[in-house]
Amino acid sequence: MTAFADLPLVIEPADLASRLTAPELILVDLTSAPRYAAGHIPGARFVDPKRTQLGQPPAPGLLPERHELERLFAELGHRPDAVYVVYDDEGGGWAGRFIWLLDVIGHHRYHYLNGGLQAWLAEQRPLSSESPAPASASLSLTLDDAPTATRHYLQGRLGAADLAIWDARSPAEYCGEKAFAARAGHIPGAINFEWTAGMDQSRALRIRQDLATQLAALGITPDKEVITHCQTHHRSGFTYLAAKALGYPRVKAYAGSWGEWGNLPDTPVER
Repeated sequence: MTAFADLPLVIEPADLASRLTAPELILVDLTSAPRYAAGHIPGARFVDPKRTQLGQPPAPGLLPERHELERLFAELGHRPDAVYVVYDDEGGGWAGRFIWLLDVIGHHRYHYLNGGLQAWLAEQRPLSSESPAPASASLSLTLDDAPTATRHYLQGRLGAADLAIWDARSPAEYCGEKAFAARAGHIPGAINFEWTAGMDQSRALRIRQDLATQLAALGITPDKEVITHCQTHHRSGFTYLAAKALGYPRVKAYAGSWGEWGNLPDTPVER
């Protein structure tokens, strides 16, 4: 029986603190190299967030090549009985994207530290400067397409009554006032709810307790398939995580995001 068996997807610092020595735990830090070096949660292994993305224009947010994922997870010591706890220092964007990666590799034993490093620090919990050595075993992964919406899949679903497209970008990007692609605007029918609006600034960036009510008012509801995106599926890492934490049964990430959609000449765009 794992020490994490009875915990929800989103856990609190106290939940993690009492389980830091659990043998099944792989604790993943997705902050930055300087922040990690300055002090991290004891036992955490640093993952450069850039390694979670393909990183090639025009759609850097696409999934990395399988061999790169195999190398990453091999270094982490991935194994079937592992329980991952992931955190960042920005409220869940990179951590949520990593949870999407875990879904892609078919590993569903994971938790998100609510508020991440900010919440840990707010409770004055200890930090460490020690870095665990990378594991060295080789690894073969089978990738699951289900957590990901391709451009063709999303375009084929446009207008469906049971679809909610959650655009996690800023209102200026959504309206086309600010552009980071050849074309500006948003995917037809998309609903704009900026990722940071889902974080409680007064509670160390934890997920807002009234988020379900906010989303329901916008039409992002559990009875729909929720496909979330931003520019590179970084900000929408948080919204992917949040929808799963709320128990939405059908959640996908459009990893290509606006970097892909907005740079194609023939995709439909609204402003």
